[in-house]
Amino acid sequence: MSKKKIMVAMSGGVDSSVTAALLKEQGHDITGVTMCFELPPIPGEHRPSCCGLESIEDARRVCKALGIEHHVLNYGDALEDLVIRDFIREYAQGRTPNPCVRCNQHLKFERLLNDAQGLGATHLATGHYVKNIFNASTGFYEMHKAADLRKDQSYFLYATPREKLACLLFPLGGMTKDMVREHARRFNLPVAAKKDSQDICFIPAGKYQDFIAARAPELCRPGDYIDQNGKVVGRHQGIAHYTIGQREGLGIALGVPVYVNRIDVDANVVHLGPQEKLLSTGLEASGLNMLVANFVEETIEAALKIRYNHNEIRGEVTFVSDDRCRVDFHEPQKAVTPGQSVVFYQGDLVIGGAVIDKAL
Repeated sequence: MSKKKIMVAMSGGVDSSVTAALLKEQGHDITGVTMCFELPPIPGEHRPSCCGLESIEDARRVCKALGIEHHVLNYGDALEDLVIRDFIREYAQGRTPNPCVRCNQHLKFERLLNDAQGLGATHLATGHYVKNIFNASTGFYEMHKAADLRKDQSYFLYATPREKLACLLFPLGGMTKDMVREHARRFNLPVAAKKDSQDICFIPAGKYQDFIAARAPELCRPGDYIDQNGKVVGRHQGIAHYTIGQREGLGIALGVPVYVNRIDVDANVVHLGPQEKLLSTGLEASGLNMLVANFVEETIEAALKIRYNHNEIRGEVTFVSDDRCRVDFHEPQKAVTPGQSVVFYQGDLVIGGAVIDKAL
């Protein structure tokens, strides 16, 4: 491998720290960079959130231990403009967004990559679990699932601009988490024992309702629950508290299991019904991003993920336009959720994906 000048996105966690250490060990010219989102401290929370002040300090300590430079770039305004406002806007439309997809698309692999190149780097590396493989027959890079499917993050990265893949490195794509932990101990990294963060970076401790209540209190205004017969059966806490398919946390007992099957924003009503009301035969989606070069097929059969933690299913994807697609499932699926993404695969190859607009 030829020597590269690489900027490593460092969150202060184990994965990005091992990424930097491995690339340095391979002889590359490495610099660490941390995206600062101006996040406030978390009262009573000892585990730092990704890109918070404590994590920036962790990244600095790792860079010092590795003997590499460390830069901190302020993306507070960009996070607000490109991620948080969209997050609130989606909930205001009764949708359930995935801000990690949007952050990767617009901040890491657009804004941060451009800034890294402006600082002289030829490549940007991250600690994501995904593979970036050069296809000699097409002359283009392709995104593939990680070797450890339990850690695979291709669902969150499908919106990466295809032309950027040639400038991206994902050294952990062929590893398991246990292997990464072992490397962290081998390099004697100061974060080797640090726990993984599962929170959205700008919403510590997962309390997204509190975050929305502070930004858009009208989305936490109580309203009616209505059952499948049109009868008012209780009061909800505000539409931001609910997502399609939700059963837990409804705060009512009707004698039979009920699920959120529709959110009416204009009427401030949450519709409840039995599980069978959640079944859909397909979906429509927009914001289509294709990761395969020279793709011209109008319809494909593919493996699909309609949520990150959802098992793959099979279906047909019809590309309606450059921006839109329709998906028809081979078998009906529960809780197709507007605002989440549908990502399509052929084997380990990531074909592309889009944001779900509605269930069919």
